[in-house]
Amino acid sequence: MQTIAIVGASVAGVRSAQALRSAGFDGRLTLLGDDPHAPYDRPPLSKAFLAGTTDEAGIALLDAEDLADLDLDLRPGVRATALDTAAGALRLADGTDLAADGVVLATGGSARRLPGTADLAGVHTLRTLDDARALRAELVPGARVVVVGGGFIGAEVASTCRALGLDVTVLDGLATPLAPVLGPTLAASCVALHAEHGTTLHTGAAVDGFATAATADGTRRVTGVRLRDGREVPAEVVVVGVGITPNTAWLQGSGVKVDDGARTDDGLVTDVPTVVAVGDVARWTRGTSSHRHEHWTSAGEQAEVAAANLLAGSTVRRVAPSGYVWSEQYGRMLQLAGHPDPGDAVEVLHGEPDAGRFVARYRGVDGTTTGLFGLGEPRAFGRLRRSELPRAR
Repeated sequence: MQTIAIVGASVAGVRSAQALRSAGFDGRLTLLGDDPHAPYDRPPLSKAFLAGTTDEAGIALLDAEDLADLDLDLRPGVRATALDTAAGALRLADGTDLAADGVVLATGGSARRLPGTADLAGVHTLRTLDDARALRAELVPGARVVVVGGGFIGAEVASTCRALGLDVTVLDGLATPLAPVLGPTLAASCVALHAEHGTTLHTGAAVDGFATAATADGTRRVTGVRLRDGREVPAEVVVVGVGITPNTAWLQGSGVKVDDGARTDDGLVTDVPTVVAVGDVARWTRGTSSHRHEHWTSAGEQAEVAAANLLAGSTVRRVAPSGYVWSEQYGRMLQLAGHPDPGDAVEVLHGEPDAGRFVARYRGVDGTTTGLFGLGEPRAFGRLRRSELPRAR
């Protein structure tokens, strides 16, 4: 294999480039990204970057020395529109082709939007650097912010906006946000952070539409969010955090199977042996179950496996995900490791849940530890993770 193209220049793509070089690949390595900016880290977009406490240099994934060490042909703002696996080439948006013996799919996903918001000023999603810039510009004193979605990204945005002194309301359709991930008991501890820091939370809330007003330039701007029960929540700024859709439409006709992501085996190899997938776009299969992990840590874990298998020409390594996920909300670190079921029993190992600082473990029906969760106790979490989940480090 002499030439490899990585499609997608976020953390999954960058980690793949690093993994390929570390594994000994010394051929031509091209990294394409449809984002016009050089690769950057996404987690700070909802936290430090949105708050204005870090700048673009602070979220960069690669500097000039990194690029030189990787001998990387970096092409920001270059979008792949088709993959011809028979010819071993990528079709680019400018109409040219890029030949590649191997391809890494790291295209991630696009933020889901609510109907009727495409041209509505004041309604934002948060996925890219440009999204964060646009949102940050509107977080002015006195702005009332409504966040639709109480998952990690929504809670992080709410936390940042409260730290800026803004009035914030979170809307979530579930009775307890995050319960499908953490289970109802531990999710309730996270939800309590909102009230503790002055954020209004409406659960079981279904968005039915938006109140709007005409602006001086003739555009429509949001003034409130209408709920299905008839209530209206006033807002100058609305942030929609309801998940992503994997970027796979461009793979039509490539031979790569697509089903809510690029389908792979448990070595991240697609039906085309010269094509692997990593990060948010990869849906890997083991036995009868399939998995797609939208987490920063899994991108790096997957990159090493995918790189090894792409260079070997077959699946010689298999995914062994740690399940590690973290979030920072209202000044506290939330950490999850392992693979718990939301219905697993919960046992507190350290701290006090009522104080909002603790570490708990999940136990399966056979009594084994299936996962750990920590709130506001990163050192204790790290110590207990090493002892309770040695294989998930």
